[in-house]
Amino acid sequence: MIRRYLPKNVEELTRWYMRWVSPVWLVAGFLVDNFFLLRRVDVWTSNALLSFHLIVAGTSIVLLNLAEAGHLQGRRALKIVPFLPVATQFSLGALFSAFLSLYGRSAAFATSWVFIIILAALIILNERFVHFYMRTEVQIAAYFTVLFSFFIFSVPLIVHDMGPDIFLLSGGVSLVIIAGFLWLLERLAPEIVRSKRTHLARVVASICVLINICYFTGAIPPLPLALKEAGVYHNVARSGDTYTLSYEPVPWYQSYLTYETTYRRTTGEPVYVYTAIFAPTGLAATMYHQWQQYDEAGKEWNTVATVPFYVVGGRDGGYRGYSMKSTGLADGKWRVNVVTDYGQAIGRVSFVIQTVNTVVPVESKER
Repeated sequence: MIRRYLPKNVEELTRWYMRWVSPVWLVAGFLVDNFFLLRRVDVWTSNALLSFHLIVAGTSIVLLNLAEAGHLQGRRALKIVPFLPVATQFSLGALFSAFLSLYGRSAAFATSWVFIIILAALIILNERFVHFYMRTEVQIAAYFTVLFSFFIFSVPLIVHDMGPDIFLLSGGVSLVIIAGFLWLLERLAPEIVRSKRTHLARVVASICVLINICYFTGAIPPLPLALKEAGVYHNVARSGDTYTLSYEPVPWYQSYLTYETTYRRTTGEPVYVYTAIFAPTGLAATMYHQWQQYDEAGKEWNTVATVPFYVVGGRDGGYRGYSMKSTGLADGKWRVNVVTDYGQAIGRVSFVIQTVNTVVPVESKER
């Protein structure tokens, strides 16, 4: 009885995989990546997993073009051809999912939503239009995108530095590798690549320009940095290696609704913003808490204070720190942007100040 529902040949097996297994695998893979495998970008297991998928995707693309050129001979070789688009889809989908997890955790969505949505769209397209991987242009476009996305954070891990110059170095490494990949592909399947050489170069150049635009407009999160925790508090005190945070208790469900938290304070009471920023081992960076007040009349955010602090990498829970403001705290909308030395935002704490006449009861927790 069960036999009648099982795939009867290779072609039916690939269709069955793409229809039923692939969507479930995508969701499961994203959850596993987000909560277990890719918690830190500076551990060898994370980079080994991403490198494995890069190798599988590149190998599948080479074999796909060899098959299209008629260079795969023999019954055994031909049997793997129906699996090649699936293998390409699987590894590229795993990479897109991993990058969505990594970049999403490093991003302030309000400033980096463009790049995050692009990654999400690539995941959906990867699942729905696997037949597009039979086209060399699509293969190279997807492969160069994952290469560039990988080196954006892996190069800073190697050189223990980050910034625009390191980003440009990451782009240069990606271009060298894709150029070598295309050279190899042309040597193995010249009939396929030579007729499309100009078009492939334009595809790579267009993606390179788009990613550079995203970076220099702040749409790409500043990996390998990531904001682990952030919030507004009534008091932050440090004792040795422990931070004590005082906060107004709220119903449990409100703890998940962190946008524009109502911050009740008495006249003269300061406001504290605490953050924990993850940086990989060996990397240090200057960060800023950028305090901004919303001008209701002008309908704009005005920066009223910028507080620098130094982040040292290596701690799994993130490098902890805080800033405080005690004067000029008018009622209304406020926010504190957590930005790098180059203006890239990795997080934001939004709150609404409301002055009250009685002292607000607080509870404490340690970090």
